[in-house]
Amino acid sequence: MKEGIHPKYHEVEARCACGATWKTRSTKPELHLEICSNCHPFFTGRQKLIDTEGRVERFTKKFGAQTSESRKKAAKIKKETPAAAR
Repeated sequence: MKEGIHPKYHEVEARCACGATWKTRSTKPELHLEICSNCHPFFTGRQKLIDTEGRVERFTKKFGAQTSESRKKAAKIKKETPAAAR
């Protein structure tokens, strides 16, 4: 290996937004993470919406919070009303 071309390898404490910390090694002096294995939905089994720009709220405002129950009810009402009344 050539001398002087490799970055320094630090022992750092990684911090997640959920508050979890652990020791690791990195070329960066500090590690701040948004999501880790303690809070990631794949590992926890819980669904967590990560919405930093308000996209989910804009979507629900525009299209409403639709569920399968409300769609079935709307389809049933549409089917029961006569075509002339629509």
